[in-house]
Amino acid sequence: MKTCSLWSLCLLFLLGFMACDRVLSLSSTLRRATGWPFEVVVVMDKVAWHNESGELLRAQLQVPVPSLPQAEPSMRITYIEPAQFNGLFKTMRNVLWVSLDSARYTQVNFSVEEDRWAKGQCLLMLHAPNEQQLAAYLLQHNETLVERFSLLERKRWIQALNENFSLSVKDSLLSRFGCSLHVPKEIRVGKVSDQFLWASNQANRGRMDLIAYTFPYTTPEAFSETYLVVKRDSVLRQQIPGSFPGSYMQTERRFGLCYTPMLWQDTYCGMLRGLWRVEGDMMGGPFVSLARLDPSGKRVIVVEGFVYAPESKKANLIRRMEAALFTLSLNN
Repeated sequence: MKTCSLWSLCLLFLLGFMACDRVLSLSSTLRRATGWPFEVVVVMDKVAWHNESGELLRAQLQVPVPSLPQAEPSMRITYIEPAQFNGLFKTMRNVLWVSLDSARYTQVNFSVEEDRWAKGQCLLMLHAPNEQQLAAYLLQHNETLVERFSLLERKRWIQALNENFSLSVKDSLLSRFGCSLHVPKEIRVGKVSDQFLWASNQANRGRMDLIAYTFPYTTPEAFSETYLVVKRDSVLRQQIPGSFPGSYMQTERRFGLCYTPMLWQDTYCGMLRGLWRVEGDMMGGPFVSLARLDPSGKRVIVVEGFVYAPESKKANLIRRMEAALFTLSLNN
């Protein structure tokens, strides 16, 4: 009996090992996901797509990206019916599958699956018994889908930046600020001092800039919107002059700002989004900054990305810079 049990255990182990090996083999043969960042394929019944639930879905996915000078939708949508979902569609990086079936579902449920048909793919599934319940769910969770896709795209960009980044920017920040940051490789350091760094890709179209500076932490108000904006304007007026005498970069306050205090990696942080302009000139564009308390508790480190791309789309440029800010590491 003991011999029989031993052989049974060995057989089960062998079968389990073969099954795991098969799964790994299938995973390794998957094609890499295709498509552009923030592009999504929506698979949904045609009638529902043209009714209220489809309208709510489109409105949610195409909500404007915040803090841009011109409105740009959050996601680029490609719609297809379930019967058309084959070929290249099955390798797209972002897929939203909406299924309506009263025989299978009693309530709306939401799930996420990675690498279903392609490596690096994200499949979001919405199941509902009918259109009415789906519409009610979308009204109650009007930011869920864009938040999910945005966090995923940020994660993808961070992974890419951790593998391929500007070494000159990282070395300069490490030697002068005691921190590291992974920004796009094409960005090069242009101006640097003990308390300030300015780097740029110097592109004629789609220009991306990075600035970093520090200031002493003396009050909890340092992580308020008002304090950070005043500090930002003070630094930029001194460090980033415009093309004309007396011109300088400032925060554009006429159209509102978006400030989010947060606790990230166990330290106080504040993320500020808005528009910048050059006083005395016609230049401007979006910016995003991250202020973070140093582990010593004695200083605040600010890293910021801003974009200049007149007559061009800016959403993915500023979102790429935002992803770079989340690679900030304080080494001390």
